[in-house]
Amino acid sequence: MNMIEYITLPWDVLGIGALWLILMAFFVALPCSQMGSFLILRRMALTGDAISHSVFPGVVIAFYITGDLSSPWLIVGAGLAGLASTVIIELIHKWTRVKQDAATGISFTALFALGVLLMELLLGKNVDLDLECVLHGRLGLLLEDDRLALFGLMVPAPVLIMAGVALVTMVLLFFFCRVMMLSSFDADLAASFGYRPAVIHYGMMFVVSFIVVAAFQAVGAILVIALLILPGAAAYLCSYRLKVMLLIAALHALFSAIGGLYLHVWFNSNMAASVVVSGGVLFVLAWLLGPVDGVLWKWFKEEAPTPEESSDQVGNRLS
Repeated sequence: MNMIEYITLPWDVLGIGALWLILMAFFVALPCSQMGSFLILRRMALTGDAISHSVFPGVVIAFYITGDLSSPWLIVGAGLAGLASTVIIELIHKWTRVKQDAATGISFTALFALGVLLMELLLGKNVDLDLECVLHGRLGLLLEDDRLALFGLMVPAPVLIMAGVALVTMVLLFFFCRVMMLSSFDADLAASFGYRPAVIHYGMMFVVSFIVVAAFQAVGAILVIALLILPGAAAYLCSYRLKVMLLIAALHALFSAIGGLYLHVWFNSNMAASVVVSGGVLFVLAWLLGPVDGVLWKWFKEEAPTPEESSDQVGNRLS
């Protein structure tokens, strides 16, 4: 095949389904990229890892009570479990000599194991709760889901659900971005303005938990960690300004979704994993070419002579 055929292959194979896959991946990656950027700034990337695993017992308990995987109470249960993980990390870190990274490891492994135990005790080993879906996601099976009519188009229901999650996240970010930014850089200054850094912190953790459980069926609890970290980390290498960083993270989410679709079709690979691999490639590009911390960019600036050095060189050549 020539280059044009490779570019059009996903659209030839999937038709409008390619658009739904891109939108679904983007609506999953977008809220992860925005909240993940703040986790990066707060040096709490591992906390996102902890939350993505520790929401499992909350999901199990909520499913045990409701018996419905589509129930909104699963999000509430996941949010409470995420908050519990954050509280446990803070308590271990503040009341013992254990460092925060070790406290994070203790929290998420213990809570994830508790979730597995509760699933067997409360729900039985033959329960209809797809652990494979929770761990690895089923983004590639999106086109087999139920569809809803919207503006004359039959849109897969998960796309609309994740669009709602992304919209809620962006609205919250619009109203609370300044407060989150202030508390992320200087909690004492935020407190002097009358804000409560602790409330902001736990509110952010609840939103992260909300996003994680919404992304379960799409990319799973493991791959969602990458979507929380990769966009923000790549954007951090490209700008010192928070608003620019959030914009770059959103673009990273979009191009990861597009690149993931092509990898999925070209190599017949897992769609969720393809999105993460695509995001990893973009991170490597930011690491090499980022205007703030890019390796090649810094090398170029070190090699490029300053105006004073250029004048000295010209003077030396004329003398």
